[in-house]
Amino acid sequence: MTYPNTQLFIDGQWQDAADGRTLAVFNPATGREIGRVAHAGIADLDRALAAAQKGFEKWRDVPAAERAKIMRKAAALMRERAGDIAAMLTQEQGKPLVEARGEAMASGDIIDWFADEGQRVYGRIVPSRYNISHRQMVLKDPVGVVAAFTPWNFPINQVVRKMAAALATGCAMIVKAPEETPAAPAALIRAFADAGLPAGVLGLVYGSPAEISNYLIPHPVVRKITFTGSTPVGKQLAALAGQHMKRVTMELGGHAPVIVCEDADIALAVKAAGGAKFRNAGQVCIAPTRFLVHESVKAEFAQALVKHAASLKVGDGLTEGIQMGPLANPRRLTAMAEFTQDAIKQGAQVAHGGARIGDEGNFWQPTVLTDVPLGAKVFNDEPFGPMAAIRGFNTLDEAIAESNRLAYGLAGYAFTRSLKNADLLARRVEVGMLWLNMPAMPSAEMPFGGLKDSGYGSEGGPEAMEAYLNTRAVTIANV
Repeated sequence: MTYPNTQLFIDGQWQDAADGRTLAVFNPATGREIGRVAHAGIADLDRALAAAQKGFEKWRDVPAAERAKIMRKAAALMRERAGDIAAMLTQEQGKPLVEARGEAMASGDIIDWFADEGQRVYGRIVPSRYNISHRQMVLKDPVGVVAAFTPWNFPINQVVRKMAAALATGCAMIVKAPEETPAAPAALIRAFADAGLPAGVLGLVYGSPAEISNYLIPHPVVRKITFTGSTPVGKQLAALAGQHMKRVTMELGGHAPVIVCEDADIALAVKAAGGAKFRNAGQVCIAPTRFLVHESVKAEFAQALVKHAASLKVGDGLTEGIQMGPLANPRRLTAMAEFTQDAIKQGAQVAHGGARIGDEGNFWQPTVLTDVPLGAKVFNDEPFGPMAAIRGFNTLDEAIAESNRLAYGLAGYAFTRSLKNADLLARRVEVGMLWLNMPAMPSAEMPFGGLKDSGYGSEGGPEAMEAYLNTRAVTIANV
C-alpha cells in the first residue's frame, strides 16, 4: 500500500499543524523519504490541551460498560485493518511484515483486556470503628488528562498499553508519538475515533520532543505523565514532573542478562533467547543482551547461537521470508559499529557478524561476540541492536551477581533444569520481569515494568490501572 502523510489529531479532527510545518519520514530499508508528518507547535498543543480537558469531563462520566463497548469496537477495527497497518509499520520502522502484523493484532487483545478490567474498578465500604452509622467509602476516580510519550521501536504496542489502561479508567490522553514512525500510532488512534470515542478524549501530536514535553508536563491540565524510552531522558522528564507534583509511570532502558546454567537445555536456550535477541533487529527494551553461560557449556552454546544467527534472513521487511529487517535509523548503525570496535579492542572475539550489510538502508549483520570482558561497552551500555555478548561463569552466585551489577533492572532470562536453581534465580535476580526456560511472552494481564534505573510503575495487569486512578476516602455521618 502507499505510505500516507500523517496529520495531528485534535478535538476529534485530523488536521495539519497551525503553521504548516512537517517533518520527513524515511524508510530504513532504503534510506529514502516516504512521507511527511505534521509538526505541532505551541498553538496546536494549546488546542489539544483544551480539547482533552473537555473530553475528560465527558468521558469520566461514561459508565465503564459503555466505555468497554467503544474499546472493543476499536480492537475489532485494529484486527480488521491489521494487514494495511502492518505494511505502513514495516515501511516506517523496518521490522518484518509478520512481526508488524503481530504487533497490530496484539493491540486488539490488549484493548479487550483493559476494556474488561475497567469494569472491575471497585471502591469499597469500610466499617467505622467509631460509629456504626458512619458510612466510610473508598472511591476510585480517574486521575484526569494524561500526557504519553512513546518510542519508535514498537509504535503501536507502546501506545496501546498506555492508552487502553487510561481509557478504561475514564482518563483522557494526549499522545506524543514518535516522529520516525508516525503512521502506525495514527492508525491506532483512528480505530478509536472510528469506534465512536468522543472528541477530545484522545489527542495525537508530533514535533520537537523537548518542546512538547517541556510544555505538556508542567501544564495544569495534565495530571499524569507516562513515558517509554531511554533512562537519561526518563530521569529528566521524571524530574520535571516532580517539580509539578505530577504522577509518573516510567518504562526505561534495560540490559537483560541471560543465565545459561550447566544443566540447561542448550537447544531450548538458543531457540528461545536467540529468537528474542534478534526480534525487531534487537531494538527491544527487554531483549536479551548479556549472555552469561556456564563454562562447561559455553563453547556449545556459542556455536549453536552462531549457527542460529547465520541462518537468519536479513532484508527489507516487506519481502516474504525475511526474519530480520534493518535498524530503524542511521544512528543505530553508528552505535553497532562503536560497540563492535570497542569489544574487539577490549579482547572479545567476533564469532559472527560485526559489520554493516551493503551500503543502502540500515542493515547490520546479526552479531555474536564471545569472551567479552566486563569492561567492554556492550556489557555496560544497552546495545539496542542485533548483538549478543557472551562470557562464561563458574558458579550461579557469580552469574547472579553479574546480572545485578548494573543499574538496569527491566528483564532477565535463565535456563536450567533444576528447581533449586530456578527458585534461587526467581528470588535473587533484580528485574521486574524474569522468564525461565522460555522467551519473553508479555501479556496484558501480567505486570510490565522494571526496577532500579529501568523505571517504576507497570503497563500491564491490574497494577497498570492503579496508575490512572485517584484513591479517595469519603465518610458520611447520618444526622
